[in-house]
Amino acid sequence: MITEPTLIHIPEPKLTFGHNQKIEDPRDGLTLFGPYTQKEHSGTINIGIIGPEVQRNYVIKYLSDIHKPIFPAKNDIARPYFPGLEAAFNISVNFNSMQEIDIPIEEIEKFLKYTDGHQRVFNLTDLYATRLSRYLNEEHFRVDVWFIAIPDEIYQYGRPQSKIPKAEDNNKIGLRKNERSSNQILLFDELTELKVAYDFEINFHNQLKAKLLNDKIVTQIIRESTINYQSLWTDEKKIEYEKLFDTAKAWNISTTLYYKSGGLPWKLGEVRKNVCYLGLVYKKIDSPENQRNACCAAQMFLDSGDGMVFRGNIGPWYNPKTKEYHISKKDAFELLSMSLESFKQKSEDDTYPDEIFIHAKTGFDDEEWQGFTEATASKSKIIGVRIKEDNTFKMYRDFSYCIPRGSALIVTENLGYLWTKGYIPRIQTQLGLETPNPLRVEVLRGDADIEIVCRDILALTKLNYNACIFADGAPVTLRFADSIGEVLTAGKAIKSEVLPFKHYV
Repeated sequence: MITEPTLIHIPEPKLTFGHNQKIEDPRDGLTLFGPYTQKEHSGTINIGIIGPEVQRNYVIKYLSDIHKPIFPAKNDIARPYFPGLEAAFNISVNFNSMQEIDIPIEEIEKFLKYTDGHQRVFNLTDLYATRLSRYLNEEHFRVDVWFIAIPDEIYQYGRPQSKIPKAEDNNKIGLRKNERSSNQILLFDELTELKVAYDFEINFHNQLKAKLLNDKIVTQIIRESTINYQSLWTDEKKIEYEKLFDTAKAWNISTTLYYKSGGLPWKLGEVRKNVCYLGLVYKKIDSPENQRNACCAAQMFLDSGDGMVFRGNIGPWYNPKTKEYHISKKDAFELLSMSLESFKQKSEDDTYPDEIFIHAKTGFDDEEWQGFTEATASKSKIIGVRIKEDNTFKMYRDFSYCIPRGSALIVTENLGYLWTKGYIPRIQTQLGLETPNPLRVEVLRGDADIEIVCRDILALTKLNYNACIFADGAPVTLRFADSIGEVLTAGKAIKSEVLPFKHYV
């Protein structure tokens, strides 16, 4: 029994790489031992590139460049040397059969002149989505990953609240607010088509991902200045600063390419077998008619580290007074049942998990928890954990660097504060620029050792396959919760089945 708060330090979790070797830093592990699934996933991979010719050529050149070593601009332990795609991941891009789809830059520039954000982004995403869907239906050559090559203007003017510069040739096509929400069929087909755009969020990334979910097309969006800044920029100081991140970009793009093409770069080193982690995802749907409607979903992460996303129903899950989300008993039962059956299918022994930890940013009410417990009855032990960043206090020490990552203040048997950011000896610096806030970790439902819960959460900060960094500040169960929710609600008619995590990032 805990009688008073105790400060402990949890050792940095290790990751498992090729040949079952374990080490802390993903970049060290990939350089020394290769990826975890190198025996199952190696050799040439087939990629496609869609976009204007100039931007496609930037991507082709960059992919060629990352097959060779890239050295840091200065000796920087936090941004280490990149040995090359084939050397690190044992894969190479099949340049001889690379599939290309052209999008005339004139078409992009035409829609970039639309002053109405909904019309602008809807048409820009359609330029890519319709061509990709057509390729899937008409061509027979398999593409593992599609690179979405975009000019910087799409990134700049394809986000919420973005506005294009005033110009005489701007196109003001669009509908007034009363026309958008009207249930009446508009008189002209053209106006009816315009109305569809307002069913989608003004966000190029989220809208394109959402439109491609039904076709199960795996994409990686890449803007031109990310990979070709030296040719596009003129500010020498800005260019020199950007060079500091050359190796980091190579690591990130190569890791996500390996993962999205079907490999697993690494898995947790000291993973507890037959344990499942589920992160709850909620996204409020902006609707003047109903301020309570929200979409719910769940991210399930297996002990291997890979993840699946399960979409739940849209309903009145949001409470404006408490600002919390809670789903019905029926929806909780269905959501967790889907997750359990998926775990069983992927299990080597065709069994349910021994334990399932549900991570959420808010609490669990009695109705939804009853749905969860009924879904796991006679199958698995279930534990509900609330995780949220806490800024009520900070902890300082009399050294050059801040509190070490992995520090944990155990307050009670059900409550602890975990520092997932902080000083890291391996890279001789800290995650984040400021004195870090801890995560408040609280076991609200079920029974679990708070120290083990904190250890698991710290380990889950190292499972971001969309980047190759030492660790994240949040566990993967909640790290992408907002972005997944935004993809699922990017349009009213979005349909998706159970899909791997890679389709959303």
